[in-house]
Amino acid sequence: MFFCLTEHISELQTLLQRYQLEINTIAEQQKIPGSWFGEPEADIIQNRLYVRSDTPVHSALHESCHYICLDQARRDQLHTDAAGGYDEENGVCYLQILLADYQPFMNQTQMMADMDDWGYTFRLGSAQRWFKEDAEDARLWLQNHGLIDKIGKPTWRLRK
Repeated sequence: MFFCLTEHISELQTLLQRYQLEINTIAEQQKIPGSWFGEPEADIIQNRLYVRSDTPVHSALHESCHYICLDQARRDQLHTDAAGGYDEENGVCYLQILLADYQPFMNQTQMMADMDDWGYTFRLGSAQRWFKEDAEDARLWLQNHGLIDKIGKPTWRLRK
């Protein structure tokens, strides 16, 4: 079972405010607008992240990282499908793992386990092996776009 937001929405909001993202909480059993994978998965429309208390943290961070990794023109038009390429998707996955450590209720190990349980696919068979052994291209993509620094820490900026 995935780690869900439950009572941690305000803590996630504190993190996401650094990226000008706002969380819109949907009532239990209500449909999440535009959810790409269906309930309880998160959705993002422009700078608004839609979640319920049963939304998995990995889903909320993944959609948020799409917003962070988009250029401004695509952010302005964002509705449900970020439509990024292969390198951008890898950057999104890498950044969501990094940001997990900035939540008091989550960490990278739990994030990678949840990603594996959900069914994210990686070349080496697991999120942890990919992150530790095969994600140099994702890390460089994030650095080249100013989203992480040279030591792999978030810069708290959006892609230009």
